Amino acid sequence: MKALVRAAALAGACLGASGATAEADIIFTPFAGKTFAAQHTLVTSIPVDKQTWLVGASATWLTDNILGAELDFGYAPRFFASDQLLDRPGSNVVSLTGNVLLTVPLSVTRDSLRPYISGGLGMLHAGVSDAVRINEIDSNLVAFSVGGGAIGFVNRRAGVRFDLRHIRTTSRALDNATLLTEPRLGFWRATVGVAIRY
Repeated sequence: MKALVRAAALAGACLGASGATAEADIIFTPFAGKTFAAQHTLVTSIPVDKQTWLVGASATWLTDNILGAELDFGYAPRFFASDQLLDRPGSNVVSLTGNVLLTVPLSVTRDSLRPYISGGLGMLHAGVSDAVRINEIDSNLVAFSVGGGAIGFVNRRAGVRFDLRHIRTTSRALDNATLLTEPRLGFWRATVGVAIRY
């Protein structure tokens, strides 16, 4: 938690310094996509689907220069694999992260796609419930997010955003059989969304 506070303070200081000399846009982006390469060590008897659909939205503050910030929310229903005997209607993963964006200045990209990289901290919530309450999961875990993408606008207000990022927990679990540590929960996600600029 202390690391999260320090990162937020540093991001705020950098963005505040940048905002003094640059104009900024607020961009809201609802998106949809898929997760892939998912893994977890929460309950070994409950596997994850290697790919699943997700939806979400991000609110981005982006300057004309290189710095920006965003709040990103994602929801992946049925993230954990179903069982032939147990229906798991409550299976899902929710992500909420605050990220710093580094992007190519608007003076370089003009009206074309504007590439960026992002990184930040937040939370992953994993939940699994079933009718007989066997091997349930209800966990809130500190997580980090790294990735990148591009934003482009077709007019002053509307555009498209492509994004690829990796989200995983900061804590790890020890596998006593191999003495290797694995992330307690992690996955990649690829999304595309409609960017609405205010």
